[in-house]
Amino acid sequence: MQNENARADAIVVLGGDFGERSTHAAELFRSGAAPKIIVSGAGDCTYNMQVLRSAGVPASAIEVEGRSMSTRENAEFSIPLLRAEGAKRVIIVTSWYHSRRALHCFRHYAPEMQFYSRPSLDAYARSDWRRAGTWRYIDGEYVKLVGYWICYGICPL
Repeated sequence: MQNENARADAIVVLGGDFGERSTHAAELFRSGAAPKIIVSGAGDCTYNMQVLRSAGVPASAIEVEGRSMSTRENAEFSIPLLRAEGAKRVIIVTSWYHSRRALHCFRHYAPEMQFYSRPSLDAYARSDWRRAGTWRYIDGEYVKLVGYWICYGICPL
């Protein structure tokens, strides 16, 4: 679910980009969307935390989950942190084309929580997808959605 006005208990920013996701998470934090940010993803969590800090997010509002190597693990490893915080409503920040799989993963592992998608970048106009290389991401996501359904039972519907 995408809700531009959603207020939540926490924001989870997923790794795998060049700072767009963490920049957007900082904007959401500053707008009052949530008081806490969990940075999820091995390898780029340190960089994303630095982006958040340089954007004015206090260190006390940032928690790091630095073990996950996949979207499934982002959910599996972040959810215990969310539960420890007592979170009931959570905003997921990732790329727009990755939002469906990310939401389904988090909902699969924590059906008691409400998750909202707040993608980091607006979708390119469909006419720009080929030029921007977006088709390869979209194609890959459909393959991964089916793979997650078959391998982990995470239904994409």
